[in-house]
Amino acid sequence: MEQKIHPQYEARANILKAMGHPTRLFIIEELHKSERCVNELTEMVGSDVSTVSKHLSVLKNSGLVLDEKRGTSIYYRLCCPCVLDFIGCIETVLKTNAEKQMNIAQCCGIKLK
Repeated sequence: MEQKIHPQYEARANILKAMGHPTRLFIIEELHKSERCVNELTEMVGSDVSTVSKHLSVLKNSGLVLDEKRGTSIYYRLCCPCVLDFIGCIETVLKTNAEKQMNIAQCCGIKLK
């Protein structure tokens, strides 16, 4: 099976892997709002510059973000805002799963607040 995997699936998987970290998802959502420099994102994430830079590098290498150097700062922006459509789809799956669990709990006589 592995030998039959098409390059398009590898490319898709690489993008999904890049998105597969809570901090990177947060960065994607923030960059959807507006471009940001590393220092702004570092403050928002609450981590050190090195860690945030590594996350940005992963996102950049996957093609999700673009960077632009301005003076001594590097600004990042979301390359394809449509990626938020996918995140919205994930939210729908989470909501559906939560509703199923609530229905199961109610069927078992568990009272939910």
